[in-house]
Amino acid sequence: MARKKIREYDSKRLLKQHLKRLAGIDLQINSAQVTESTDFTELANELPWLSSTRLVVKPDMLFGKRGKSGLVALNLDMAQVAEFVKQRLGKEVEMGGCKAPITTFIVEPFMPHDQEFYLSIVSERLGSTVSFSECGGIEIEENWDKVRDKIGDFIKGVISVFQDLDFSFLEMNPFTLVDGEPYPLDMRGELDDTAAFKNFNKWGSVEFPLPFGRVLSPTETFIHSLDEKTSASLKFTVLNPKGRIWTMVAGGGASVIYADTVGDLGYASELGNYAEYSGAPNEEEVLQYARVVVDCATADPDGRKRALIIGGGIANFTDVAATFSGIIRALREKESKLKAARMHIFVRRGGPNYQTGLAKMRALGEELGVPLEVYGPEATMTGICKQAIECIVDEA
Repeated sequence: MARKKIREYDSKRLLKQHLKRLAGIDLQINSAQVTESTDFTELANELPWLSSTRLVVKPDMLFGKRGKSGLVALNLDMAQVAEFVKQRLGKEVEMGGCKAPITTFIVEPFMPHDQEFYLSIVSERLGSTVSFSECGGIEIEENWDKVRDKIGDFIKGVISVFQDLDFSFLEMNPFTLVDGEPYPLDMRGELDDTAAFKNFNKWGSVEFPLPFGRVLSPTETFIHSLDEKTSASLKFTVLNPKGRIWTMVAGGGASVIYADTVGDLGYASELGNYAEYSGAPNEEEVLQYARVVVDCATADPDGRKRALIIGGGIANFTDVAATFSGIIRALREKESKLKAARMHIFVRRGGPNYQTGLAKMRALGEELGVPLEVYGPEATMTGICKQAIECIVDEA
């Protein structure tokens, strides 16, 4: 399961739409999303309730404690909402140690209320845990002793939506009753994005925004765009642009092992990136991916040795020779950069056709004149990490 946070706007949109379909409950909530491109006049024409009711406005940026941070405005008219947004849109704020500009707001009707309730559903290995409390709001952490099991038709309906749409987490903190009907005030949601293939129509135009404070670099953006266009998985995150240990690892589990091992051996500060390709990408996709990794790994040479680990576990179905063909093409293209960066390459892989792939890698090392050590599944993944560290430590 891959838990991906979604905006409050999308959480409420999905709940309203599918609670009616699955449980026959017509949730009387409205919400509007506001960004830099929003024209308030057009928005008001599209959603007449914005001009006929008092409103609430708050950032929709995947962070909590908005009220305690003075980022929630209550009981405003449309003009006041527009002014509130204008003063804060694009302004940098600090939340949880991260600084970033506010880019997205949610606007909703203002609902005065006396009662507040708390509801959360969390997907776990053997099922889901449902928690309910009659003490919601910003001090919920202090009232866990009052949390109890699911209650009422509303909660049953929410559970149905949770399961049908492959939510992995859903929280209403709080929800209230308006004219005797449940009404979510604040809401957080996470979806299992590995279930996107079967929920395409149900989810609609759902957005998976980056965590607050996280901004993609141009290279990360490029890999992200490749990932969205393929049935394979291509992940790339720059950790330290000046790092001297870089990875290009096949398989999500293996990529974590390599990164964790470098850290456990005391060299996390030298780890340049986190990278993972899996799901049998084709040669062209691997070529484009490898170009980015090598470009980042060889940028701004400073005369000191660097190490590139081209690794992985033992593949189940990925043709190792085929994926290595894309990597080999990229290494040939980047020969001068590899030499300028004094790159030492370590290869470790197993799986279908791996002998052919490793033989091609050995031949490449001789062809390029770049230090390139090649190992099969007889070598350990952790051992390769140790060798890469020893390579750069020699000159530390």
